[in-house]
Amino acid sequence: MRFQAILLACATLAFVAGPFLVPQFGGFDPALYPYPQIDPPVQPAGYAFALWGVIYLWLLVHAGMSLFKRHDAQDWAPMRMPLFWSLLVGAGWLSVAEVSPVWAQLMIFIMLGFALIAMKRAPVLDPWLARAPVALYAGWLTAASFAGLGLLGAGYGMVLGELGWAYLCLIAAFALALWGRKLRPDAPFYTLGVAWALIAIAAKNWDHHWGLVGLASLGAFALVIMSLRAFKLEADLERPI
Repeated sequence: MRFQAILLACATLAFVAGPFLVPQFGGFDPALYPYPQIDPPVQPAGYAFALWGVIYLWLLVHAGMSLFKRHDAQDWAPMRMPLFWSLLVGAGWLSVAEVSPVWAQLMIFIMLGFALIAMKRAPVLDPWLARAPVALYAGWLTAASFAGLGLLGAGYGMVLGELGWAYLCLIAAFALALWGRKLRPDAPFYTLGVAWALIAIAAKNWDHHWGLVGLASLGAFALVIMSLRAFKLEADLERPI
């Protein structure tokens, strides 16, 4: 189990190093799409991406605990390899996103899939050190993956247009969030991660697309309520560090 903890720590460090290795990345280049995506409605407001700072820091804490304090904990073992594969793919995501939104979209869905498996397998104990950072990461990926899909669909001129893809992907992200909540009803930070993105989408479209603002706001409100219920479900089983 220690070897898996070492692998996870290495993948986490590589993942967190990504923004330092590709510091110039500021989102998908609009020119990468046949129909350039300039200020698309499906993309959250810029402030929302500050959440990555919390995710990076919390995943580092998670990896440190996994390696130095919980390397022999049986209940930590099942989540390590799915999270390892998610972060390993994620370590190269920024470099790929600079040149190919299509491959980047495939990669982020792979990251999401493994992150959801890791969240499902996270231990009941150590909720703040094990389950919470993985859940927040998976929650943001849930929203980000469908935002990217909306960019891709509109950018390649697939039927619906920018606004149509924004509606479709907003609904799809919310539907997946409901399923993810069923996977781990005791993971409030999963639904909070998705809600954060939906609030930012509503803010982005304020005074422009009121239907999208309303839909995103309702979805965020519902997810926040679910998160509050999940906090109530969470047992106070924190192990001493």
